[in-house]
Amino acid sequence: MKYYNNILETIGNTPLVKINNMCNDIKGLVLAKIETTNPGNSVKDRMALQMIEDAEKDGRLQPGGTIIEGTSGNTGMGLALVAIIKGYKLICVLSDKQSKEKMDILRAVGAEVHVCPTNVAPEDPRSYYSVSKRLATEIPNSWYVNQYDNPSNAKAHYLSTGPEIWEQTEGKITHFVVGVGTGGTISGVGKYLKEKNPNIKIWGIDTYGSVFKKYHETGIFDENEIYPYITEGIGEDILPKNVDFSVIDGFEKVTDKDAAVYQRRIAKEEGIFVGNSAGSAIKGILQLKNEFKEDDVIVVLFHDHGSRYVGKMFNDDWMRDRGFLDEKKVCANDLIKDHAGKHLVTVSTDTPISQAIQLMHHYKISQIPVTSGADYVGSLTDNKLFSALLDNPELKERPVKDIMEASFPIVKGDAPIETISKLFGNDVPAILVNYDSDKYHIITRQDMIKAIC
Repeated sequence: MKYYNNILETIGNTPLVKINNMCNDIKGLVLAKIETTNPGNSVKDRMALQMIEDAEKDGRLQPGGTIIEGTSGNTGMGLALVAIIKGYKLICVLSDKQSKEKMDILRAVGAEVHVCPTNVAPEDPRSYYSVSKRLATEIPNSWYVNQYDNPSNAKAHYLSTGPEIWEQTEGKITHFVVGVGTGGTISGVGKYLKEKNPNIKIWGIDTYGSVFKKYHETGIFDENEIYPYITEGIGEDILPKNVDFSVIDGFEKVTDKDAAVYQRRIAKEEGIFVGNSAGSAIKGILQLKNEFKEDDVIVVLFHDHGSRYVGKMFNDDWMRDRGFLDEKKVCANDLIKDHAGKHLVTVSTDTPISQAIQLMHHYKISQIPVTSGADYVGSLTDNKLFSALLDNPELKERPVKDIMEASFPIVKGDAPIETISKLFGNDVPAILVNYDSDKYHIITRQDMIKAIC
């Protein structure tokens, strides 16, 4: 009989699959290393097992102990499988930008999940880095994995992923392309492949809002490069010790939109249901097409499974809310479709200016239509408020009618975009749309920019 003694024995030996449709413009053969066939459906199973076994060997992890890790979800899943088989408790700390599916899956396999805010500095006590470290000091017999700086992360890929790729390509690989987060995969695989053939090019895929590309090119850790991004699993606002920049030949940045759009295309055009970083990786290859020649063999690694993103990148409403769906917009109704069901914030002529300011702050808007009864009779903008209150701070207790500007232009729902765009100007920051006979909503400059882009 042929069987495995436990699920951990099924980790590794993942297939290489030719990309047939999406890389037709690429010279050379593009092969995807499909890591979703690991039992936890991601490449992270490899290093989860390696990190735990190494910690057991040197005594950092004791029998019956608690494993603690900050994770985007996939490492947590790998750790959970190992913890189940080996009898450990697991606590996973995630940032709130991670998909609900990832959190639910971790709970389903017995992990305790803590969720932390994304948009805080790594050293902030609320960050998932800080919370993970704090829990490890508070909980007896616990071990903080720290996949970012744990050398067993890269070691796992040096011992398994790299050799598999070399053997599967019969040593013909010329380029390895992979999204970079903790750095373990690119560093471990890159080190192995460079030892076999120093001419193999190692390309890391980065995202806008991450520090890797500029640091690699200049040696400067530029905090101005850091800002929130949507792409999951790659990019960092820190420099993990596992990122071995010496084995990386270059980084290519891919936008959030392209990562999501190309992730969906992989499923529809290749029949491969994979995660967000796979979309980044394929788009990165297309952006790098001038780097490749006819005889090249390009291996791209697909980190995880698409089931972890069905509520986000594979959800049309989620994509539409972020302007990621390329839907043709030809009239006013198209521009307000995303928010027509939401409440239009207005103030009346008699509303105190202080109340209007509170509304603008609460809803994060820079302009409000002013009404009198059922009619739109004026507008209030942050520019006007700013200049008026600078001159006379006491105005804030006066009614809106004392400083309101002209009403925003009103168009019908079928008004063409070309007509609407001509109405905007320095003194016209927004347009009102009359739709469904008696309903109104607003079009801002940002709505127009989204439509154009």
